[in-house]
Amino acid sequence: MNISHYTYRVTWSQEDEEYVGLCAEFPSLSWLAATPEKALTGICRLVGEVVVEMKAAGEPIPLALSEKQYSGRFMVRVPALVHRSLATEAAEQGISINRLVSARLSA
Repeated sequence: MNISHYTYRVTWSQEDEEYVGLCAEFPSLSWLAATPEKALTGICRLVGEVVVEMKAAGEPIPLALSEKQYSGRFMVRVPALVHRSLATEAAEQGISINRLVSARLSA
């Protein structure tokens, strides 16, 4: 398990007036610091400590999002009126609903 493969993010917290380091695979963890660099260093260190504790306890360690295999498929349920609107727009453009929605999600 390489903790550097996890998905980290640093953002400004207006409420705390500090930068907050986050890890997508461990949503309950965060690290506050005065600089973005220190927030990133802190959250990485914290994740490393938590992973060591989880291993020692025999708990399953989350797989890094970057190491997961994705099929490229997912189902989204929408209200019937939204479905009709998308179908109409796709037909008017001469493309499939899938292509229309995929383009919108990519934008």
